[in-house]
Amino acid sequence: MMNLLEEAIIYATVLHQGKVRKINNIPFILHPLEVAQILSTMTGDIEVLTAGVLHDVVEDTDGTLPQIEKRFGRRVADLVDSETENKYPGEDKALTWKRRKAESLLRLKNSTDIGVKMLWLADKLANIRSIAGTYSEKGEAVWEAFHQKDPELHRWYYKSVAEYVEFDLNRTGAYKEFIKHINFIWPETFASEKTRYKKYKEVSVEGCRMIGQGAKGNVYRYNDELIIKVYHEGNTYRDVEREMEISRKAFVLGLPTAISFGIVAVGKGYGAMSELIDSPSISQRIAMNPGETKYYAKVMAELARQIHETEADGDIFPDAKERLRERVELGIACEDAELGKQVMHLIEALPDTKKLTHGDLHTGNVLLMNGEPILIDLDRLSYGHPIVDLSTVYLSYVAFGENDPKIVEDFMGFSYETSQRFYRYFMSFYLDTEDEARIREVTDKAALLCYVRLISRIRKKGDLTEEDRAKISILVEKIRDLLQRVESLEI
Repeated sequence: MMNLLEEAIIYATVLHQGKVRKINNIPFILHPLEVAQILSTMTGDIEVLTAGVLHDVVEDTDGTLPQIEKRFGRRVADLVDSETENKYPGEDKALTWKRRKAESLLRLKNSTDIGVKMLWLADKLANIRSIAGTYSEKGEAVWEAFHQKDPELHRWYYKSVAEYVEFDLNRTGAYKEFIKHINFIWPETFASEKTRYKKYKEVSVEGCRMIGQGAKGNVYRYNDELIIKVYHEGNTYRDVEREMEISRKAFVLGLPTAISFGIVAVGKGYGAMSELIDSPSISQRIAMNPGETKYYAKVMAELARQIHETEADGDIFPDAKERLRERVELGIACEDAELGKQVMHLIEALPDTKKLTHGDLHTGNVLLMNGEPILIDLDRLSYGHPIVDLSTVYLSYVAFGENDPKIVEDFMGFSYETSQRFYRYFMSFYLDTEDEARIREVTDKAALLCYVRLISRIRKKGDLTEEDRAKISILVEKIRDLLQRVESLEI
């Protein structure tokens, strides 16, 4: 009796019969077999190997996901689905190329199944092996075989895949070979040390007290001298490197932050080790003493102004507008094209500035030691307009709790009522006014970008439930209403 993998090989061979690869004109079936072979160097999981053989069936043959699920099981179908692009039939393939790739990359980034990451790495390694071989013979002419002929967009795609799988698979030979081929075609895309074996000190945070929370990870007190930020699953190894680099740069620019000085292995993931800051977060302080909310709001407002008055130096910091554009393109623009255009127009009209924005400004990632705030989460530090941070503040203290106050209470550790008071105090101190009309005017602008962000956040989940759809509909109407009043995002 055939096992799952053997049956998949026969099934795929029949469906791919007569098809050939774009670049070298070899029988197409050799590609999925190569993918399965690469997977076998990373895992013995029969379902993952089976998915490797079947990964192009839905995209390139008459095979369907329901057929695969019936014959090979739900997980195999889900793995294949993670690699199957929306082809946008009837539209120009070159024009939809980046949209298709961006949508599929989101599935990779958000997946919690290590098999998905293995499958993606194996498939893209097989692809780039072929590209690199032809590139060594034909040079830039290799791109003429593809719908997308811009090599820089291909670089963006392969670099993104490498970053999204790096956190889990950077120790594998497949990953190191993948990096070598990327650097061969696009020199210095990655540091050469990524292609070499490196052992990191292994530590455990079991029993350690958590002292802070950020978008990318949680911060723990490791011992009397050190703290460790442990990155959430789904972040890339590059996130660890980049935040360490940004923290050092921010410190040089005068921002109050701890300096990370080493990467450690924590379970299957990674962490950044820093000097000890033995102090509770501002969220924890508010939870312990809600009566001091106004004082802490002032501390946060002054910190925000300090960040917004700091000039970005060098090219390490990204442009905050890029993240805003992405949220529009992958969110509200997909729901209502006209509203998307209106929001994009407001974003593009924002004055260009090299002043810094934090990107995730809230009391959970700011410690207070001897009366001075210290940032422990800088991975989204960028340059741009302050409205970016004000929208994040609105998100954290108001929007998250609009439908379910418990979300804010669980995240912040204090009541939604306290959270709303914090927001009002913060805006008053930041804008240096008690004028309710002025605060409401800026709040509308912050809320607009906040709701745009929430739509993109929901859509990133991929398969949307009825509840997701209902939430998006409410957010779309809120944006429509705000656009009646908001004529500019400047403050």
